[in-house]
Amino acid sequence: MSAELLDVAVRAARSAAALVRERAAAEITVAATKSSEVDVVTQTDRDSEELIRATILAERPDDAILGEEGGLHDDATSTTGVRWIVDPIDGTVNFLYGLPEYAISIAAEVDGPAGRSVVAGIVLNVATGVEYTAHRTEDGVVSRKDGAPVGVRPPAPLAQRLVITGFSYDAAVREQQAQCLVRLLPQVRDIRRHGSCALELCHLADGQADGYFEVGVNLWDFAAGALVAEGAGAMVEVLPGIADRQLVIAAPEHGFAELRNAVLEAGYGRE
Repeated sequence: MSAELLDVAVRAARSAAALVRERAAAEITVAATKSSEVDVVTQTDRDSEELIRATILAERPDDAILGEEGGLHDDATSTTGVRWIVDPIDGTVNFLYGLPEYAISIAAEVDGPAGRSVVAGIVLNVATGVEYTAHRTEDGVVSRKDGAPVGVRPPAPLAQRLVITGFSYDAAVREQQAQCLVRLLPQVRDIRRHGSCALELCHLADGQADGYFEVGVNLWDFAAGALVAEGAGAMVEVLPGIADRQLVIAAPEHGFAELRNAVLEAGYGRE
């Protein structure tokens, strides 16, 4: 079933990516703001999500869909147990500025004996066309980049690890994150920040970084990317973070505990 759901996700993502690319070639305008005046939504975000929803529901009309812009569509008659988690443009500010690091992120979550589990997902970098996909099988998660297997980096001391993070659109939360970063930065090789949670997790999966953490991300930001990372050999954990926000930590299994401890000791977690 996961392979079939992945096929649906890929078709929906590619259709939306074509729309977003077309819009990127024209003038982009801000349609609204969300959590702050710098947390923007473009009309393309909304249109992309509408297209993704229409594409999925045309094939699977009884599924539920949770989208960043449109909230929850949950048909009361649905009995499929499948919920789609959609971010129509992850990295909207990058899209607005023309920076080539924004993605369509679609994940399929299924009800099971142990609760909900993400079983399929795609993160498609719209600007470059690179596709990261993953689906869960009986033998584990299979993750690929443009059809080829991906894998995390080999072990390295914490001081030699390149770590990715992100920052909140809320100025007060950014200030807290900056204070924590001052404590963490001397312990690692360096920090990178690209502006798309979904792609950051895929960079980890592809061996382009040694770890990722961020406070303030939502399920639609990380659902698909976390599955890609898992299939590449990473662990992903969601914890309570500062400012009553979620904290996501991801790293190769062999180095996860050390990075997790360093992030929490720096103050990103909530006691």
